[in-house]
Amino acid sequence: MDQDRAYERAELIKAFAHPTRLQILAELAKGTRCVTDMEDLLPVTQVNISQHLTVLRNARLVDFVQDGALRCYYLSRPKLVEGVLALLSADHPVLRKTREQIDREKARGGKEKVAVRG
Repeated sequence: MDQDRAYERAELIKAFAHPTRLQILAELAKGTRCVTDMEDLLPVTQVNISQHLTVLRNARLVDFVQDGALRCYYLSRPKLVEGVLALLSADHPVLRKTREQIDREKARGGKEKVAVRG
């Protein structure tokens, strides 16, 4: 992966990296929500919600439509958001390697299948 692409992806991951933003994304995965709707659902102020929505919008994860005085937000990259939320929700085991497995991997110059210990 080249450096520019790595930087872009790191910035995108940063947009996910806040508990309130994760909650907002989870709510928007259920459907379009206006800021006032999210105010009722989340334990933060409207100003704070708007700040987080700006971060998500700058990352092109969400967008909005104007409904009178209200802005109603939706996921603009639903497959990406839903995929990340699903990965975060999954209970993936932690892999543990022995020193011998690491040495064999290094000797082969690649990855070796490792048994999952749980």
